Amino acid sequence: MSVSSFEVNSAAAMRDYYVEPRLDYRTISGVNGPLVVLENVKGPRFSEIVNLKLGNGEMRKGQVLEIFGNKAIVQAAGIVSKMIQEGEIAGRVILLAGEPGTGKTAIAMGIAQSLGSETPFTSLAASEIYSLEMSKTEALTQAFRKSIALRIKEESEIICGEVVEIKVERSLSGSGDKIGSITLKTTDMETVYELGAKMINAITKEKISAGDVITIDKANGKITRLGRSFSRSKDYDAVSNDTKYVQCPEGELQQRKEVVHTVSLHDIDVINSRQQGFLALFAGDTGEIKAEVREQIDEKVSEWKENGKASIVPGVLFIDEAHMLDMECYSFLNRVLESKMAPILILATNRGITTIRGTKYQGPHGIPLDFLDRLLIIATDPYAPKEVRQILKIRCEEEDVDMSEEALELLTTIAGQASLRYAMNMIITASLAAAKRKSNTVGVEDVKRVYGLFSDIGRSVKTLKEFQEDYLYSEVE
Repeated sequence: MSVSSFEVNSAAAMRDYYVEPRLDYRTISGVNGPLVVLENVKGPRFSEIVNLKLGNGEMRKGQVLEIFGNKAIVQAAGIVSKMIQEGEIAGRVILLAGEPGTGKTAIAMGIAQSLGSETPFTSLAASEIYSLEMSKTEALTQAFRKSIALRIKEESEIICGEVVEIKVERSLSGSGDKIGSITLKTTDMETVYELGAKMINAITKEKISAGDVITIDKANGKITRLGRSFSRSKDYDAVSNDTKYVQCPEGELQQRKEVVHTVSLHDIDVINSRQQGFLALFAGDTGEIKAEVREQIDEKVSEWKENGKASIVPGVLFIDEAHMLDMECYSFLNRVLESKMAPILILATNRGITTIRGTKYQGPHGIPLDFLDRLLIIATDPYAPKEVRQILKIRCEEEDVDMSEEALELLTTIAGQASLRYAMNMIITASLAAAKRKSNTVGVEDVKRVYGLFSDIGRSVKTLKEFQEDYLYSEVE
């Protein structure tokens, strides 16, 4: 470490960020957003994702960057995360470029967390697309289709009420079908419905009895037990923990309810690609899907969109180690990103000027220049010492390891000299060393012992150079 970098890191570690806050933070989206100081925050945690309101009343996600008692400096999610949520950058490509250990994958996972469960997020490594069972373009197509969701709106008629009485009539011989009736009520009305054999079997299977509040889907006959009515809460002195009491429904027994189903285009492709295709969803053996099947599905989806029955939700496809993609993959990506239904593509790489796979030419990050022209490039910088310390502290909490402040400081120093990943791997091994000496807290001696047992990259290279003659096939030109 040079003298200038040592002075910068020392100043960063001793700086009072509340008096003199940084002007530039790394955010969950990799793009700078406005800083917000939150007062009276209950139990804030470093790097926690929170909801906040900006001065103009706009709601955004944010990341906790500094904590001072019950105050927290939060940086709002930047442009990328906000535009993904609003679906404004579908078909765009974002490249996270930086040296190893600078949080590229963490930023992508942060975006996935901030988008919520409604937006599809698919993650894969570039080497996963190379397979003998499937072509590269098919693997990429399936990944793209997994990242696009179809939100289908459906109106269904349901009967919702409290069960008053269930009557079942059986023939004396026992050979005929069972028939019966069920009496349902709301606070405003009461009605008797005739039941067939299948409905009686469904009621018996769900163990429906008088006093239960249920819903019946008229389209498929599905019965759902919502719970017991509060009016029957005193029927028994003791009930199980699974018993849930609900209010008796109000209004009409028959209601129209809008149900929203969210399914990916890939799931629809698999189901329609073969007979009993839905079984392939669980087995994972999807195989190659014909282009004709996808074209028919796209036509149907376009028809549903025009009729207002469905809407497209463009998601995010994250490809790590993007330098492992070859020229054929980039040519395919150039074409597929121009289609109407394309998700947001996020690439991550830790390479500089390197050979483009499948060619003898070199390019920035191992990516062809014509594809680079499409990218929004976000550069990730190394963590400051204070950030490294907070990351290691959070990792200790996740690993359920109690570490002393002195040991944490030593581990932070080791992370600066070696790497953050090496320091994180030392946490669990240091806890095992502490357990061997019957201690519940990891101390400095435990970190030193583990540091002596396991070499980092720098010490390993130094050892190889020193003893290279003792290794097999170690001739150096």
